Amino acid sequence: MKRTHTCGQLRLANVNETVTLIGWVSKRRNLGSLVFIDLRDRDGLTQITFDEHHAELVKDVRNEYILQVTGKVLAKDVPNPKLATGEIEVLVEEVNIVNAAETTPIIIADDTDALEDTRLKYRYLDLRRPAIQKNLMLRHQVTMLTRNYLSSKGFLEIETPILCKSTPEGARDYLVPSRISKGKFYALPQSPQIYKQLLMVGGMEKYFQIARCFRDEDLRADRQPEFTQIDIEMSFVEEEDVWNTVEGLMKEIFRNVKGIELDAFPRIPYTECMARFGSDKPDTRFGMEIHNVSTVFENTEFAVFKNILDANGQINAIVCENAADKFSRKDLDKLQEFVKIYGAKALSWLKNTDGVLAGSIAKVTSDAEKAALIETLNLKHNDLVLMVADKVKTSQTAMGALRVKLGKQLNLIDESKFNFLWVTNFPMFEYSEEEDRYVAAHHPFTSPNLEDVDKLMSDPANCYSRAYDLVLNGYELLSGSIRIHDQKLQAKVFEAIGMSMEEAHEKFGFFLEAFKYGTPPHGGVGIGLERLIMILSGTDNIRDVVAFPKTASASDLMSEAPNLVDDKQLRELGISTKE
Repeated sequence: MKRTHTCGQLRLANVNETVTLIGWVSKRRNLGSLVFIDLRDRDGLTQITFDEHHAELVKDVRNEYILQVTGKVLAKDVPNPKLATGEIEVLVEEVNIVNAAETTPIIIADDTDALEDTRLKYRYLDLRRPAIQKNLMLRHQVTMLTRNYLSSKGFLEIETPILCKSTPEGARDYLVPSRISKGKFYALPQSPQIYKQLLMVGGMEKYFQIARCFRDEDLRADRQPEFTQIDIEMSFVEEEDVWNTVEGLMKEIFRNVKGIELDAFPRIPYTECMARFGSDKPDTRFGMEIHNVSTVFENTEFAVFKNILDANGQINAIVCENAADKFSRKDLDKLQEFVKIYGAKALSWLKNTDGVLAGSIAKVTSDAEKAALIETLNLKHNDLVLMVADKVKTSQTAMGALRVKLGKQLNLIDESKFNFLWVTNFPMFEYSEEEDRYVAAHHPFTSPNLEDVDKLMSDPANCYSRAYDLVLNGYELLSGSIRIHDQKLQAKVFEAIGMSMEEAHEKFGFFLEAFKYGTPPHGGVGIGLERLIMILSGTDNIRDVVAFPKTASASDLMSEAPNLVDDKQLRELGISTKE
């Protein structure tokens, strides 16, 4: 079955050539003695014209039939500027119906009205939609750019195992039972973290991998149970070396994909990031930053504010400039309910009308406090002030979420921008109420800042690490860190998170054994490939950039996985199931 050109290839330069095309019928139009068919393949569309002598041959042809046509390329009398092939058509001389098709359960077009569950059930049809194909071609382009760029910088692409040891310290593992060693299990890798560090111990120095990763966790629009990382690790490096490598890669990708020359990426420590944006993955395409106004109310007589400040809480504010008249009392009540989702007890608000502040706390705010607010926040006429008084983290997080909501609601976000940001100096530990102990905020192999080593046991809440995230337009694009390479320091970190060396050796024995034999300083990152493609393609749904994605309940509607297996398979594995 031959073709001379793809369906997106012909131009005016091909006029009067005899060509052969093969593709799917995308659309059919009957105009009396003429029949027009849009023939589609991965490369695009071409209009095929059947005159009265050939129209009878395709009288029963419907959408998604596959045709092979041979004919002469003609210039159109009325070009279609929306199509790359819109200046030509092919007048058919021969036609071969390669395959018939039943009526499809979804409309195969970018503006399909099918529900997502239907699209996922018939994903092989959904994949014919140009928008999905374009996303997958973009994904291919980015992976090839990545391979070529990193290879040019001396990195080696090395595969790491898919069946590995379960080391539960993070998300939940997917487990694979062993038939040979009954009662024992492999785990699918949450990331190649241990193996890529062992590659550094093994002297590989510069490694990368387009790595498949698996995490059994609750899903959302930007998360899948199986996903892909651009995984990178480097020896004999500091943070700057890792950051420069990643920035170079991102600049290469955006230059080739978007035609954009990126500036150097700003860097903000975690504590500053939370104070200004209320999030460790802020969208910096718009302003409306958070202001700590606690000092304005340091002598307040308002009991609610006073009690919070006395308990070392914080009062944070954001200003919606020239927007007070856009929010009714009902609108503000909805915002109040929104911040409660993030643990805040209440949202206070004030509207500025010609220098006079009125609102929910106007009566309990003194004239001096009102004047200080106007000066501190540089308030103008018709500005709206929104405040949350609560524990520091609760106040910041609630205001951060509210900031993003209002940025979208007030159309403040410039969708044409791609704003990168390094967030640095993350906390080394976070306290787990469930486990009643400090746990590693990143993973237990992350190096603490050297100046905080002495505080690992005495003041873990104020220990900071050499971990960093790269944020793009409000999404965490990657996480990474400089790793621990010293055995004694690693032992201290295990102790700080309540893990004995016996337990550590049980979980990570082979890994810790390797560290006895001269481990180089090293660090790296794992870049979320799907999130990067999602942002580049302009979608907010990660399933649009995965060929065969899972639903929010981790199901594959097309293949009906997960599914039951027969008793024979279970017996071979030494497994029985409960109802």
